[in-house]
Amino acid sequence: SACTKANGCFKQVSQTGSTTQLPTNDTGWAGEEMLDIDMVSAVCPNCSIILVEANSATMADLGAAENEAVALGAKFISNSWGGGESSSQTGDDTSYFKHPGVAITVSSGDSAYGAEYPATSQYVTAVGGTALTTASNSRGWSESVWHTNSTEGTGSGCSAYDPKPSWQTDSGCAKRMEADVSAVADPATGVAVYDTYGGSGWAVYGGTSASSPIIASVYALAGTPGSTDYPAKYPYQHTGNLYDVTSGNNGSCSPAYFCTAGTGYDGPTGWGTPNGTAAFTAGSTGGNTVTVTNPGSQSTTTGSSVSLQIKATDSAGAALTYSASGLPTGLSINSSTGLISGTASTAGTYQVTVTAKDSTGASGSTSFTWTVGSGGGGCTSSQLLANPGFESGSTGWTATSGVITNDSGEAAHSGSYKAWLDGYGSSHTDTLSQSVTIPAGCKATLTFYLHIDTSETTGSTAYDKLTVTAGSTTLATYSNLNHNSGYAQKTFDLSSLAGQTVTLKFNGVEDSSLQTSFVVDDTALTTS
Repeated sequence: SACTKANGCFKQVSQTGSTTQLPTNDTGWAGEEMLDIDMVSAVCPNCSIILVEANSATMADLGAAENEAVALGAKFISNSWGGGESSSQTGDDTSYFKHPGVAITVSSGDSAYGAEYPATSQYVTAVGGTALTTASNSRGWSESVWHTNSTEGTGSGCSAYDPKPSWQTDSGCAKRMEADVSAVADPATGVAVYDTYGGSGWAVYGGTSASSPIIASVYALAGTPGSTDYPAKYPYQHTGNLYDVTSGNNGSCSPAYFCTAGTGYDGPTGWGTPNGTAAFTAGSTGGNTVTVTNPGSQSTTTGSSVSLQIKATDSAGAALTYSASGLPTGLSINSSTGLISGTASTAGTYQVTVTAKDSTGASGSTSFTWTVGSGGGGCTSSQLLANPGFESGSTGWTATSGVITNDSGEAAHSGSYKAWLDGYGSSHTDTLSQSVTIPAGCKATLTFYLHIDTSETTGSTAYDKLTVTAGSTTLATYSNLNHNSGYAQKTFDLSSLAGQTVTLKFNGVEDSSLQTSFVVDDTALTTS
């Protein structure tokens, strides 16, 4: 039967729990609210639903709404909102998301590769998005990472601030990694939502705003969480009860699993999508349990022989079959014994996932980083960038017209010239790049000074962004939220790129209103 206010199944309340003094309706959020409610009702038709409306889209108000949902007794809370990370988020974790015994899901974002908060909170389940298509396999469906274009697709990434939860095992990200699990999100095969407040009736919606309430509803179908548990850990205990998504990406990154799907855990889809409800419950599923011991980060040099024994156990003592993805070139795993051996031939940083499986289908996985360095050789200390302070104009650099300038509207860190990206207050993209060869066997460090000023209002939304990359590796993303009064030096270790020719690139993207200026000066790429 319908879930309505009249029968007590549906409640609409303010962030203080009032049913009469509700926030003013907002046409920009109306469709979003309808999507969230419809997805919960579709996946869990017997669920009672509480819509908690915040006064505004600020962290303080949204956080107050989060706490009110818990106070009202909700054990499953879906969040379809987020923004850029900030150094204050660990405090927000404690204030708003530290609710043991409550399953809290958060959309990973719809702007493609890049970490978002609160999806990177250590206390929530970060939900990625997939594209789902019919197939002739036994399941009848195939899935890949949802990625429409460079600015639309599921989010993922390594948090800059939140600590890594004890239940997360990937070793390429020292802090909290996003996402944990995923569900269908592709707007191209979206869902029908009816909205006449800001809309004209039926429309098709999608995005991780659809996948988050799907997963929250699956948690609800699975049963009430343990009173002291953070249910984000449950899927990690039952990886065999998820459909592993192994194809697609949401951008360019390094390590590759941050943005590229593969066997086992990856950033865009986590451990996969629901196959029933077993992955969203505490404890054992009743079948066998396979546990793979993480060997920790590994390192070797090219030309060196390798012998690494993977250890795994089966709760029933059953024989195990081993497989591995992402191994360094030249290495392989023995499917019967779990011994990884061979001779590493190509330098680089590899994200390895090892899976052990028994004859009942029970499986366990673990992931770790394997760094292969160039064997032998020395290195001469030097600075590799041409015209690092821009005082010779565009010499050595490729840049959008007007980026390298001595315009007095922004001060240089030193000298007269600097690189001034964006600052137009309208939709605009500026780029600045230089290709450089990093000698093999060298330790390499990139530094530059960055000043950000903005006319955007303070808050939690990253409207204008600067992405810094080295080849396919994303080093950092800055936004209007990182504005500062002067220059701050940024430092990155590029030693893993030694022996390669890479393009260092600054890419500034500004939205349709209110300027943000990203000013770069006194760059350097030094070797030692």
